[in-house]
Amino acid sequence: MEKLETILGHTFRDPALLQLALTHGSVGYEHQRPQADNQRLEFLGDAVLQLTLSHLLFHQLPQADEGVLTKARAQLVSTKALARVARRLNLGPHLIMGRGEEANGGRDRDSSLADALEAIAGAIHLDAGNQAAQQFAAHIFAEDLRSIGRGDLEANPKGLLQEQIQAVSTESLVYTIVDEEGPDHAKQFIAAVSWRETELGRGGGRSKKDAETQAAQAALDNPELKKRLRTACEQQDQQTGKTQP
Repeated sequence: MEKLETILGHTFRDPALLQLALTHGSVGYEHQRPQADNQRLEFLGDAVLQLTLSHLLFHQLPQADEGVLTKARAQLVSTKALARVARRLNLGPHLIMGRGEEANGGRDRDSSLADALEAIAGAIHLDAGNQAAQQFAAHIFAEDLRSIGRGDLEANPKGLLQEQIQAVSTESLVYTIVDEEGPDHAKQFIAAVSWRETELGRGGGRSKKDAETQAAQAALDNPELKKRLRTACEQQDQQTGKTQP
């Protein structure tokens, strides 16, 4: 744990919080008994990272409007991006998980790594407060924040949304033009994006492509998106017997 604390840049007053943040839900499921895991801390850490990265981006990009800041934050907190940061920290070997989950590649699964990273952010917030959590985020996202500061921002909501879906499912997103408004020379298209027959977001634009892009952005901005993806991931894992129901 001391080695990991050095990597994270935070020494825990309560080391049990770090251990809990690293505990995957498959531990309790495999032993068929109640076992505290990192899901509650992940819930807290999600909010902590949203706030701390919003604060960091607000000061790093003083000329950026709300739309640019929202896209930058969405890029940083996507499941794929969080998993990439977790791999950079070599977090996988430190995860505490059931043998079945480990045998099925759980230590390198995007969702497991991303959840653990968020749980660690929540643990640091509980252990030492907002300032420590902000310092943690600034430390682990330094490389990504520099990239955004250089203008290397992927303004691609459809791509970001697809990344989040692919982290939990092989089923594709479906984009549908649900309405058209206005005369032919000034047509406004309304698009909806759906997954598993559930609408995730709607958006409008002067072209079908623009409308689909805005629908994807609306889905990314939807606070219910992560909950839906998590539920789908848990259902998928339950069907394959990989983790807890």
